[in-house]
Amino acid sequence: MAAKQSLGRGFESLIPKDLDPDILAQDKNRVQKLLISDIVPNPDQPRREFDSAQLNDLAESIRVHGVLQPIIVVRYKNGYRIVAGERRWRAAGLVKLKDIPAIVRSLKELEEIELSLIENIQRVDLSPLEQALAVLKLQQQFNLSLEQISQKLGKASSTVSNLTRLLQLPDDAREALRQGKISEGHARAILALRGDNAKQKELLSCILNNKWTVRQAEEFVIKARRASKGEYSPDEKTLVRDLSSSLGTKVSLRHTSKGGQLIISFQDKTQLDRILKKLDK
Repeated sequence: MAAKQSLGRGFESLIPKDLDPDILAQDKNRVQKLLISDIVPNPDQPRREFDSAQLNDLAESIRVHGVLQPIIVVRYKNGYRIVAGERRWRAAGLVKLKDIPAIVRSLKELEEIELSLIENIQRVDLSPLEQALAVLKLQQQFNLSLEQISQKLGKASSTVSNLTRLLQLPDDAREALRQGKISEGHARAILALRGDNAKQKELLSCILNNKWTVRQAEEFVIKARRASKGEYSPDEKTLVRDLSSSLGTKVSLRHTSKGGQLIISFQDKTQLDRILKKLDK
């Protein structure tokens, strides 16, 4: 699921009160159309190679939908230089667009915003989601990699990466985290099941309704992963093997939030009757 681009409640507290609010990137009144020919790339752009297939995909999307997110530029000589959004600029050029939506900033504005974000992102009263949104803002506005951001923040790259992953939570889990109903540890467990929406909802429900600890949530994840791969613990393997041998048919286990299911397979009524007789002994 794509991360939301809104600043989120409380994010405005990251910006100093005496800073002109008009310089915030999401101010629609600042977006203007600039001629693509008046814009040049940043020679200090860390990404020097652009995947041609991905660039063509983006170009096709822009051809159909247009450029949905403005690029960020600063004035440079007689035109503008890109701060963030070079891929969008290149893709727009591929489909022969003449202009592109952009937000023009001054170097002073960029320095003030970056400094305020770097200083305030480390505040102890900032929630994990607010920190994640601040990191996302640094990526969008300054074209910084997670490694560069982690260096500026004095944090490990893994810590910053884990923060940004919180924005990939399902909406209901993200809201529960924002309200403090689940912890960051719970959120990471839910993220571990990304791609299985049903299991994510099941785990969130167990955390909220059964007051599960982070350890219980992690155990749920382990069991869910084993089940999806058809893997069992040593005791479960023994149980499945012995029952399969005794009943003469396939036996499997499926874990659920309230225990699990023991599944005994049969091919026809004759085999079912034979299994029932053995179970009745």
